[in-house]
Amino acid sequence: MTTQKRVLILGGTGNGWKLAALATKIPGLEVINSLAGRTREPLIKSTHTRIGSFGGVPGLTEYLLAQKIDLLIDATHPFAVQISWNAAIATSELNIPHLMLISPAWKKTEGDRWVEVENNQTVIEILPKLAQRVFLSIGRQELASYAHLQNLWFLMRTIDPPPLNTPVPPGKLLTRRGPFSLLEERSLLEKYNIEAIVSKNSGGDATYPKIIAARELGIPVVMIQRPPLPDRKQVTDVESAVSWLRSYSN
Repeated sequence: MTTQKRVLILGGTGNGWKLAALATKIPGLEVINSLAGRTREPLIKSTHTRIGSFGGVPGLTEYLLAQKIDLLIDATHPFAVQISWNAAIATSELNIPHLMLISPAWKKTEGDRWVEVENNQTVIEILPKLAQRVFLSIGRQELASYAHLQNLWFLMRTIDPPPLNTPVPPGKLLTRRGPFSLLEERSLLEKYNIEAIVSKNSGGDATYPKIIAARELGIPVVMIQRPPLPDRKQVTDVESAVSWLRSYSN
C-alpha cells in the first residue's frame, strides 16, 4: 500500500496556481497551497489553501513538523526573498526535499532601453532626470517609497489598491490583474504619455508585453534586478516541477 505524501506549495504566482492544480491530480499526493495573503482576492480557494505568514523560520519549521510535510515547492515571486530563504533554512534543518520554481528573468534584447538598478532607492535617485511621466509597475507594497516625488506624475497599476492612508505619489492608480496583451500595454503607454517605465525583473509572460511595448515605442525601462536567492535545486517551468513531484509520489 502506497503511503500518501504531503506537499506544501508556497504559491500565489501564476505558476504556483498552475502547479497546485496539476499536483492535486497526482495519485498518492496531498497538496497544501500556501498564500502570503497580500492579494485580497486570490484566483482560487480550496479546502487545501492556507493564507497568511508562518512567522519566520521557527514558525515555518513548526508548521512543517505539525502538518507532517514531506515535500516543499517554493513557487513564490522572485522578489519574495524572505520566504524563500526561510524555506531553504527550514527544509535543510528538517531534511525535507525542496524545489524552487522560478520563471527565468527577462533578458535585455536589441531595441531595449534598460537602465538596470539594484533597488528602489537607486530608481528614486535617477528617475527625476529621466522622465516626468512614469509607469510605476512594482506592486502596491512599495508605492510609499515614491510618494515624496511630487514633481513627477505616476501611472500605478496594482492587483489590489494600497491600504487606506498609505502615502502614494501623484498620478493615477489602476487596479487590474494580468495577463495583459501587447495591444493593451501599448495603448496604455500612449494614452497616458508615459516617458519611462519602472519594473521589477519578474520574468514570465503575464506582464512582459509592457516591455515589448516600451521597446517598440522607444521608452526607457528602469529594471530592478532580482535579489539573491538560495542556492537550491531550481526548475523554470511547471511541467518540470510536476515531474519532480511524481518522482517522489511513486
